Amino acid sequence: MEQITIWHNNRCSKSRDSLCFIQDKIENAIVFEYLKTPPTLEDINQVLEKLNIPAEDLIRKGEEVYKSNFKDKKFSEEEWRKILVQHSVLIERPIVIKGDKAVIGRPIENVINLLS
Repeated sequence: MEQITIWHNNRCSKSRDSLCFIQDKIENAIVFEYLKTPPTLEDINQVLEKLNIPAEDLIRKGEEVYKSNFKDKKFSEEEWRKILVQHSVLIERPIVIKGDKAVIGRPIENVINLLS
């Protein structure tokens, strides 16, 4: 089986649910706690390519930092990617990666389909 990586936030119930599901299926999944060790721009670029979405679609728009600093403002794709690096709390979670594909684990069916 290909390596599975989850971008995980332990404070998030959806992220915990996805992690439990993955650990029930796979012994050696990599858990990347992106709030403790923020992703690099290269990490963001790679995950967006695997998700096949623009950076703005990965933004958690309910976060206070978004509402205070970025709401109703226009940014380029490159600028959004840099914002995600600077403010990793804005990254939608969880992200589960398998090979050259990734999904946002909301709903968990996305994770189930990826691992099937």
